[in-house]
Amino acid sequence: MARRGLHRRPGVRRRKAVTLGVLGASVVAGIVATMMPLLAAEDVSIAAVADTTATTVPQDGDNAAKTTLATCPARCDGNPRGGRDAVVRFAVATLPARAVNVKATLRVYAWRTADAAVTAYASPVDAAAARPVPAAPGPALATVTGVRPGFNSWDVSRLVTGNGTWTVSLSQTGFASRVYWASTEHRDPQLRPRLLVTYDLGAAPSPAATTTRPAPPPATVSPSAPARPSPTAGPTRSTASPTSSAPTGSGRCGEVSATLVPSCGAWWGMYAPTSAADGWDHGRPVAEVEAQVGRRFDIVHRYHDFSNTGSNGAFPDVYERQQMREGRLMFFAWESRVFATGTVLTWADVYSGRYDATIDAVAGRIRDAGVPVFLGFDHEPEDDPAKGTDADFVRAWRHVHDRFAAAGAHNAVWVWTVMGWSGHYDRYPGLYPGDGYVDWVAYDPYNFHVCNGNTVWKSPSATVGTFYRWLDEHGIGAGKPRMLAEFGTNRHTADPDAKRRWFEEFPAALKAHPKIKAAVYFNSAGMTTTSATCDMTMNHDASALAGFARAGQDDYLRQPTKGTP
Repeated sequence: MARRGLHRRPGVRRRKAVTLGVLGASVVAGIVATMMPLLAAEDVSIAAVADTTATTVPQDGDNAAKTTLATCPARCDGNPRGGRDAVVRFAVATLPARAVNVKATLRVYAWRTADAAVTAYASPVDAAAARPVPAAPGPALATVTGVRPGFNSWDVSRLVTGNGTWTVSLSQTGFASRVYWASTEHRDPQLRPRLLVTYDLGAAPSPAATTTRPAPPPATVSPSAPARPSPTAGPTRSTASPTSSAPTGSGRCGEVSATLVPSCGAWWGMYAPTSAADGWDHGRPVAEVEAQVGRRFDIVHRYHDFSNTGSNGAFPDVYERQQMREGRLMFFAWESRVFATGTVLTWADVYSGRYDATIDAVAGRIRDAGVPVFLGFDHEPEDDPAKGTDADFVRAWRHVHDRFAAAGAHNAVWVWTVMGWSGHYDRYPGLYPGDGYVDWVAYDPYNFHVCNGNTVWKSPSATVGTFYRWLDEHGIGAGKPRMLAEFGTNRHTADPDAKRRWFEEFPAALKAHPKIKAAVYFNSAGMTTTSATCDMTMNHDASALAGFARAGQDDYLRQPTKGTP
């Protein structure tokens, strides 16, 4: 617990029992009842099926089996015959017939900065060949001017127009030395070349019809993670139709994808705890905050346990069902522990089948809710060392996911949530369950200021931006929408209005980070030890409350659906 960014007060379980918000019955009723010409964009992340380095240098060996690719101009490192092109092949097979506005982005990882221009071309070269000779390329697709460490991206939409096999070559100019890129054989699967394909869905033949979300290709995971039971098929869910309340001129706003991604702006959410003093009425604290800020929240966040009893474990409970009926989205953070006794389950306990009856019971209740809900298993797993290894977490996540699929609970939208702390960056690739098991990538950024002994006051953009950029650079969950599953800010005793301004600036920070499609405030005094210099709640004084209310009125956070009156 003694770590940078500590935000739990010892002895206080923030997950105990609080209200959540979901895109409830009213939003889903609108979604199911009305069909717009297009659904919101879907994303598919596709691993390369083959790659190699095209070269005329004999000693290069079997390039198709190397962990790196190379690019270099014709005169490379002083060798006039040393030119090299990186060649990558993808097989796109999951785009539905209704896919329109297809956009494809090639992402390849480099380790160092290079003052090179690297152009992506349509390529006739066999990407599976050991040492093919560079061939005259097809049309130029896009150019990166200046290679940077991390993932570099090329728009290859002119080549990837639909399903099929597509080969791209990367050709380098302007830097007379080799640049190395991670290949499909690299030991870290998160660094391997990817093709991110996004698309819209055109109108269905019948307004009443539903479609099945295309199954993403099987995710490649680290060798320590277990293999997916069915490598040829990803999870599917029923695709809901969008609502019809797009504002004039947008043509798109108001649509919601099958995985609850809004087509414009972001959802605005709240975690608000209850207590015995309130009679454990989990609806009351959310309603009270909504009255204070003058709007309904899109998402209500609640934490639940594995007891499968009472309001802690038998969810959705009566309060959550009411919130769904009123049009909120529920976000269930499901913890492998029992709150009342303090019992901690290991991830091996979960994937062994010992708790399958509990998993199946929860899956059945969520399925029977009949509306999409956000669901996360063991959020912030890097903070639970007693539960097992990173590979154990991945295996447990997949086990829970597969039990839900077997139960027909396809309305669960899976949210993988981590702290996003730099001290754990090396662990996140091994904790990621794989693209086929995750719908949203979430993290928990806070401007703690003096609450954790740090005197730095971070702006909203600085608070949310660091891990956002890290995700971009490392390609984890590429193409997935992002969520701030928890966020918050402290007060500033030297500047009483600093917190108000922080909230007022927050919508602009979201607009500058457009992959964030939901932000949920963690409004608990138990976040940290509350003192004269530390209070993370958004309504501890009139100034802070005014700023938070003003943020919630920003058009970017007011989805034109029935969920946000």
